[in-house]
Formats: sequence, C-alpha cells, structure tokens
Amino acid sequence: MNYTDNNIETSYKKILQSYLDTGSEQVLYEAQQFTRTLLEHQTSPEELVSLHRSIMDQLYPDLPEDIQASFDFLLEAMMGYGMAYREHQILRDRQQELEAEIDVAAKMQQTLLPREELSVEGLDVGVVSVPAKKMSGDYYHYVTDQFGGVGLSISDIIGKGVPAALCMSMIKYAMDSLPEQQLNPSALLESLNRVVEQNVDDSMFVTMMYGYYDSKSHEFTYSGAGHEPGFFYCAQKDSFEDLSAKGLVLGVSRKATYREYVKQLSVGDFIVFLTDGVTECRVGDEFFEREEIVTMLRKSIHLSAQEIVENVYRELSKLQDFSLRDDLTLIILRRNV
Repeated sequence: MNYTDNNIETSYKKILQSYLDTGSEQVLYEAQQFTRTLLEHQTSPEELVSLHRSIMDQLYPDLPEDIQASFDFLLEAMMGYGMAYREHQILRDRQQELEAEIDVAAKMQQTLLPREELSVEGLDVGVVSVPAKKMSGDYYHYVTDQFGGVGLSISDIIGKGVPAALCMSMIKYAMDSLPEQQLNPSALLESLNRVVEQNVDDSMFVTMMYGYYDSKSHEFTYSGAGHEPGFFYCAQKDSFEDLSAKGLVLGVSRKATYREYVKQLSVGDFIVFLTDGVTECRVGDEFFEREEIVTMLRKSIHLSAQEIVENVYRELSKLQDFSLRDDLTLIILRRNV
C-alpha cells in the first residue's frame, strides 16, 4: 500500500480499527509495514502517540478518564524519548560517516605498502602484516638497486588510527624521495629522522629498523631507531640470536646519529624483522616471551620464508582468540644460494 502525507491519519485509523475489530495478525504485519511510511515522513514517536490518541478519541469518545490520562502520560514520556532518539540517530549517522571515511583511509593506507613481492635471485623473502583494527601503525618497505642489493625497512608509528596513517604516508614518500642505493642504513635513518622531527607532532614517534643486503658480499648492514630487536638465524650453528640495534626513535632529536651493524649471511641464514605486535603478544594476563617466538620459527624452519611468517601469524592469532591486540608485522629474508 502506498501512502501520502494527506492520508497518513486516515490510513492509520483504518489499520487500527481493523485490528481492534478482528485482532488479525495480518493487520499487525500491515501496521509494521506502515511504520516505514512514518519514518519516510519523519514522524516522531510523540507525534505517533498523539495521532493514536486522537483516533482513539474518535473511535471511543467515552473512554474512561484514567485511560485518557494514560495517553497523556505516554505522550510526555515519548517526547523525552523522541528527543533522545533523534540525538541517537544523529550520532549514528555521524558514526556511519566516520566509519565510511576510515574504510576509505584504510584502503588508501594499503596502497602505501609494497604491491609486488620482492623477487631477488638467491633470496627467499616472506612478509605478513596485519592491522589489529582497520588502520595500522606498522609500516614496511623494500627496494632493490641496480647492483642486486636489497634495502629493507620496518617501522612502528607510536599511535593509532588516522594520525598514524598520515604519518605512515609521510614516511613512505620521504623514503621514496631518498636515493637509497646511495645511502647506508645510518645515513638513511638520519635523513628520515630530520623529516620526522620537522613534520610530526611531539606526541608521536616512529621506531624503525633499516637494513641493506649486498648480494655480492652477502653482508647485511643495518641500523635501528628504537625499534623492537629482530632475530638472526645461523644455519651452521642452528641457533637464533637477537638482532639488536641501539638508536634513538625518529623525531626526538634532530641531531640523532645511528650506528651500523653487520651480519655475514651464509646459505640458509636468515634475518627476522618484526614489530612489537609479535613479541608483545598477550595470552591472558601474560606476555609472550621471545623464546616462544623462536620456538614457533623453528617449527616451520624447513618451509619457505612466506610459509614461516604465515604459520607464526596463525599461531599468534589463535593464541589471542583470533583478535589481535596490536598491529603485527613479520618479515624474513633468507639467503638460499
């Protein structure tokens, strides 16, 4: 049934009288459908109560006074409810608009991450990066140069949501503008540090670890800016050790300098970069220990680098009931030849 502004009262009266006469469930269904028309005409709850009372007065002019008084009571209650309901609708609409904007921002954020897999002869690389919510504070980046070398970075923006995403975009474009093939890790971090210090609010900081793999010498040179230590796996010794690099987080001091460290990679050796979403995984009230991450890595050590990172992610996710409490990024770079 189609309704217009002119026959809302007539239509409602007809439905109400039909139900009072028959008690039919079909009429109740028709009443439910009629509420859509009321919403389309932005009829408030108190207006509906007033309409109902007016029609009842027409149908039953001799209603007892206490019944009439109950309609007055209901009308007053609905006036307060109507105001709260309209405020709720406004807040809901704003929330939906915000969610839509965040969805767009999250999709744009994904475009900041490398789109193509890193394919370098002699290297096996695996990457997994999963946000705890829609927006991520983790960022990773890799690039190859004309010499066959690989620049690899991982960072964690201290902060969440849209501000972290905006900071991530600045880091990405700053790195794109730097001639990475001409910069060693310490110089690159010092350049980025100046960019962050000049452009990021004092309440936000960026941790980062950057490394360069020389495919000729098989040396991995790296520097860190307050970032979570990774791991180095030595195949000959079948042992893991922490991959630490001391350095001030980006953005604190314009004059910060960064020390370089070097690891020689033999066949089967690999580097692990990660964010604290991996090492600070919480199971109940307890944090996961780094030794337990090593145990997870060992379980899949015979698999490809991508399979290793995916297996570790699945185990960590399962331990947290498939609800990450922090953004998680894990990268493995392994020498195969």
